[in-house]
Amino acid sequence: MTLPFRKYQGLGNDFILLDGRTGTLPSFAGEPAQQLCDRHFGIGADGLILALPPQAGGDVRMQIFNADGSEAEMCGNGIRCFARFLADLDAAPVGKSWQVETAAGRIVPQLLEGDLVSVDMGRPFLEPAAIPTSIAAGNPLADQELEVAGERLWVAAVGMGNPHAVVQVLDLEQLDFERLGPALEQHPAFPARANVHFVQVIAADRLRLRVWERGAGPTLACGTGACASLVATHLRGACGREASLELPGGPLQIRWDDNDHLQMAGPAVHVFSGVLADNSEASAGASDAGYQQALALLDNLSLDQMVNLANNSLEERNRRRISGR
Repeated sequence: MTLPFRKYQGLGNDFILLDGRTGTLPSFAGEPAQQLCDRHFGIGADGLILALPPQAGGDVRMQIFNADGSEAEMCGNGIRCFARFLADLDAAPVGKSWQVETAAGRIVPQLLEGDLVSVDMGRPFLEPAAIPTSIAAGNPLADQELEVAGERLWVAAVGMGNPHAVVQVLDLEQLDFERLGPALEQHPAFPARANVHFVQVIAADRLRLRVWERGAGPTLACGTGACASLVATHLRGACGREASLELPGGPLQIRWDDNDHLQMAGPAVHVFSGVLADNSEASAGASDAGYQQALALLDNLSLDQMVNLANNSLEERNRRRISGR
């Protein structure tokens, strides 16, 4: 058995996608997802996304695993890639939208022209218990000074169906990102760990962002994180309700509309397609059966017959090499 897959990226945040809407997929939780996402021994990705039959009245269900094998509630770049994946499989036209069931609730992506996909990301969660965080509720933001890796940082907590920690900095270039990112991801103030974002305000409609993603480490983009960062920065009075979020992989356009929903627009691009070989015991058994058949064939050949078989095989390979076939 083999499984076809496609790989997509949104601003460099890359994902492996599998279609399980009409069939049964094996479990990828934990080590299987981790192996596929490994950039040295697997395909390589920031996450694995499965398209599954709906369970709550939507059009389709999305299940996403981080690169470390843990399951994520939602991913903004991931759901744009998910929409492009569905569109490519089903030849969907511009304007097509889906009611996507996720662990963070129902999300609605829509195809735009070119590679662009817009997503209604829903309302942000600002109550600590819903994020979740132990940072106390504020008016209007859960915002607190925390000790992180020996430093004092003002950290805002925002939920987008998954937890986010947002830190505003004066200069991203002076940030000790590799030390502070993982320390804040695993800070006790975030019992489910956190996606970590460091934000530099360039203008009221322009923010720069660096991302340390929960379960993946440094990533080139994070859609839910861009939304959370806009919310936190706006509620701090440092930007408007609409801005371009400049991430290492490129910009995302984020707007916090009058209905309290976050609207995100950005690219989703097909990278390549392939097939996953099944390395199960059944496949191993089939391979072993083939090996036994080959041994049985050789047992029935004389020495002269085996020499002739080898010579013929060598001559055929040389003939093809010379003819370029």
